[in-house]
Amino acid sequence: MAEEVGISVKDKVCLTIEKASRYFGIGEKKLRRLVNSNLDSGFVIQNGVKILIKRQRFEQFLDNLPSI
Repeated sequence: MAEEVGISVKDKVCLTIEKASRYFGIGEKKLRRLVNSNLDSGFVIQNGVKILIKRQRFEQFLDNLPSI
């Protein structure tokens, strides 16, 4: 998979499940379960079958969770 040159993950607005998993240190399966159970939470964007996570909104979502 080709990586965009010069754009750090912390500077991206949206992350794929795979990149979000590495960035947040959450397993892909757990992250997919979080996304599927919170589709209306404002941090999920669906582009066909591709799921993108709004990084900043997901960070805010995680800040409000006592555990995952």
